[in-house]
Amino acid sequence: MNDDLNKTVKFTVEKKPMAVEEIILTVHNALVEKGYNPISQIVGYIMSGDPSYITAHNGARSLIQKVETDEILEELVKYYVNR
Repeated sequence: MNDDLNKTVKFTVEKKPMAVEEIILTVHNALVEKGYNPISQIVGYIMSGDPSYITAHNGARSLIQKVETDEILEELVKYYVNR
């Protein structure tokens, strides 16, 4: 019997973190799907830091909380300036 078959093999899958841009777009789409005004909701979240501005639909609330609000603002300003 082959000894290799009796050993536990450990492997890891590296998950690439989502870019801030991708998070913003995903959250935007979730808000639209739920019928909210995505601009107002995202601005409300950025200004207050209150995650209840963001729907939990499709994990949007959890997702947006993975980045700091200043990172979101930085990404939005970079997009606007580079247009």
